[in-house]
Amino acid sequence: MKKLFASFGLILALLAPGLAAAQDAAVPMDGAAAVETAPAAVAPAAAVPAETAATPVPDKGDTTWMMVSTLLVVLMIVPGVALFYGGLVRAKNMLSVLTQVMAIFCLISVLWAVYGYSLAFGDGGGMNWAIGDLSKLFLAGITPDSTAATFSDGVVIPEFTFVAFQLTFAAITVALIVGGLAERVKFSALLVFAVLWFTFSYLPIAHMVWATGGYLFEKGDLDFAGGTVVHINAGVAALVGAIVLGKRIGYGRDAMPPHNLPMTMIGASLLWVGWFGFNAGSNLEATGGAALAFINTILATAAAGLAWMFAEWMVRGKPSLLGVASGVVAGLVAITPAAGLVGPMGGIVLGAVAGVVCLWGVSGLKSALGYDDSLDVFGIHGIGGIIGAIGTGIFVSPTLGGVGVDGYTLAGQVMTQASGVLITIVWSAVVSFVAFKLIDVTLGLRVAEEQEREGLDTASHGERAYSV
Repeated sequence: MKKLFASFGLILALLAPGLAAAQDAAVPMDGAAAVETAPAAVAPAAAVPAETAATPVPDKGDTTWMMVSTLLVVLMIVPGVALFYGGLVRAKNMLSVLTQVMAIFCLISVLWAVYGYSLAFGDGGGMNWAIGDLSKLFLAGITPDSTAATFSDGVVIPEFTFVAFQLTFAAITVALIVGGLAERVKFSALLVFAVLWFTFSYLPIAHMVWATGGYLFEKGDLDFAGGTVVHINAGVAALVGAIVLGKRIGYGRDAMPPHNLPMTMIGASLLWVGWFGFNAGSNLEATGGAALAFINTILATAAAGLAWMFAEWMVRGKPSLLGVASGVVAGLVAITPAAGLVGPMGGIVLGAVAGVVCLWGVSGLKSALGYDDSLDVFGIHGIGGIIGAIGTGIFVSPTLGGVGVDGYTLAGQVMTQASGVLITIVWSAVVSFVAFKLIDVTLGLRVAEEQEREGLDTASHGERAYSV
């Protein structure tokens, strides 16, 4: 514990000079504040000046929808991700995964309010291509009357609602990484990694993709609800962590089947329900755009579940519940960047492709490269995110049923999407590797062999999921 607190102290010491300076500079705003950035493929409406006589007033329907969407994304994390992951590990590690997911949600929620929101969606001046500023440190200047712009001129939502919605995206992204490290990572090391990775990978990528002035945003990269920011970002971090940590004891020799598939199915179902807030909520308004994202979240997911099931049936002779559930998650991942941008038929194609390719990712690719990504975070989220990001560039075309974007050419947009994918992969990989190595030489990343054999439930938390 002393090493854990020392590590947190080091992080705070590194951040302290910038935080103090930003706090001095932060001045509360009068009237209606405007956030000029938001997650989607199209630039949001211009900021609403505080001096304007007829200040836009948030619509109660839009506000209600965004609050419901935020609750749905919370449902995705706890209990959705927690139960999905918990059912996949061995019984002796069940509670450790639940604890890790819930603790990360709590940790990132607080960090988002302290400095995350400001860095992700602030104006970073000369560094605005990569990161925001600290003018809204501790949510300075945000009041119940502050507003955030949406994607329609003169339409706003309460800024606190936008802050809360984006908080859930940050939290679920970090929580997803748990799956790659499960059953062998130290709890203290995981918490320190969460702080470092959130600060130096999630926040810059979110700013570059979703904030006005961000490098990829200005290049025209399309990411409606987080294909690059959330899924590729987290998938790459999980892969790097799995490689740095090394394989679980007995991996490839001992059977390590999921201990509770009904629980995994419940978790996957909660993910699907919560994902409607994730995707349709990213429209920021209760309009036809949200309806398009909503229907795509049904159809693409269903297509992926079927595609994985039938492919597995052909290859292995039997369709499995785990296969259908995994395909469903792969479809949700693939449609995320495209949800409000492609037509329903394009969504079905994206889902079907993701179902088959992600099956290969968790079996063929993983076996060929020999890494132990415990719960296949890279195989589903990383690969599914890449398929969705590239596919968005194709199926956004109006001729293929998409909504279209200004100056669209298929080749040009696909290249833009590919550059976003490449930048996210490299950025996340470098930050993750440095963070994991730094923690490994200070705290140590992995639990002792005897603790791993005993199980992290009792070794790390002194509890058991089941009394037999």
